[in-house]
Amino acid sequence: MQQVRLAIDIDYVLSQPRDAIICSFSSRGCAGAVTTVSFRNTTAVVVAISTLCAFRESSMKRVSSDISVEIYRRDNDYSLQLNRWFLRPIGAWPELQTNSITKNVLMNILRLTCHFLIAFTWLPSILYIIFEEKDFRLRLKAVGPTSHLIMGGINYCSLLHNNEQIRKSIEHMETDWRMAKREHDREVMLRNARVGRVIAGVCALIMQGGVICYNIARGMSRISVVIGNETIETGRLPCPSFNKIVDTRLSPVYEVVLALQCLSTIIVNNITIGACGLAAVFAMHASGQLNVVMLRIQELVTEKHEVLQLRLANIVEHHLRALRFLSRMEAIMRQICFVELVGCTFNLCMLGYYTITEWQEESLNTIITYVMILTSMMFNIFIFCFIGELVTDQCKKVGEAAYMTDWYQLPHKTVLGLILIILRSRTVIKITAGKIFHMSIPTFGVVIKTSVAYLNMLRTLTV
Repeated sequence: MQQVRLAIDIDYVLSQPRDAIICSFSSRGCAGAVTTVSFRNTTAVVVAISTLCAFRESSMKRVSSDISVEIYRRDNDYSLQLNRWFLRPIGAWPELQTNSITKNVLMNILRLTCHFLIAFTWLPSILYIIFEEKDFRLRLKAVGPTSHLIMGGINYCSLLHNNEQIRKSIEHMETDWRMAKREHDREVMLRNARVGRVIAGVCALIMQGGVICYNIARGMSRISVVIGNETIETGRLPCPSFNKIVDTRLSPVYEVVLALQCLSTIIVNNITIGACGLAAVFAMHASGQLNVVMLRIQELVTEKHEVLQLRLANIVEHHLRALRFLSRMEAIMRQICFVELVGCTFNLCMLGYYTITEWQEESLNTIITYVMILTSMMFNIFIFCFIGELVTDQCKKVGEAAYMTDWYQLPHKTVLGLILIILRSRTVIKITAGKIFHMSIPTFGVVIKTSVAYLNMLRTLTV
């Protein structure tokens, strides 16, 4: 950007003869060129000074505007960065609609590859459970990893199906950051963005850590198998495979299948982390927006009477904007929440069963791995329930803030507007699992109790 430096001695200029004034100034551009301009009368000098001052003021405004744009983009990027890291490598991050044809083709190829890798793992595992394995306990041990992969595949389809709505939500967040002019509002939004980022990071650490440890433990454990008249030693796969299609007991087929299965589990983990991270970031952003609304309601009493109606209109617009964001978020997450609720309830039951059986076999490494995966599953479903509880509470608090303010000091028309805000806040937005179950802390307790009940039933059947 070009900057103009103006250096004129006004007293010296005015003290010179009117027809002999020569005013010199320097204009330094990108190349550092210096231009000298001469004037023969004071009128020209005044016009030049006014023009250059106006140019300098407009340049300063452009610099300030560019800095403001850089700040809100940086803050928005800060809140979404981890989600982008996990979703973009699997093609689930919404891209711009103006992408070239080449980028769109590559994106479709990436998505097809991810679908293939996920199906490559769970489809042979289902065939193994149905047609190959006869032992009921070994079938149960294969069901858990297979169900996790199927859950990931369904969630991946949900993310791709709602890609456009996710993009609109991201653009909505960017607009909210751009509209946050007050420093205090930005601090509130940043505080909530930081919490959402931490939740996404912890979810990533626990999920990836547990599944990677499980893959390593399975790959390093050796078993003896009989092929024909020979007994050979081979490793285990994270998900058992149907050997009548491809015999994975032999090298190098085993190593290739192990690598592909590990890659597919990483993809499924990225899907789960991305979905959980998006839910956390969206919910915390909406919570920050509702906190800003509550702050402005509290400040309404201190405003001048001339601007009260304008301030109230801004509050209502901000409130409705946050509620629209939450409605879109609920539409995006309802199917994912349903899959996670049902799948995690089932997997918690299976993991508890695996831990008990491995405890009897005294396999310490496997027990630790199962406990890590069990913790990650519990944390995952807890985050979705916590988010649902948070959204419901925040919607209610807006009405409470309007009621608890000193409304009796406000004009009659303004009080009527606050009553409408209170009435709107009574109809809260609930994050649901398939429009069936409300995601809340009591729901998390029901999930744990249901998992334990099924675990006891499973133990009774297998003992």
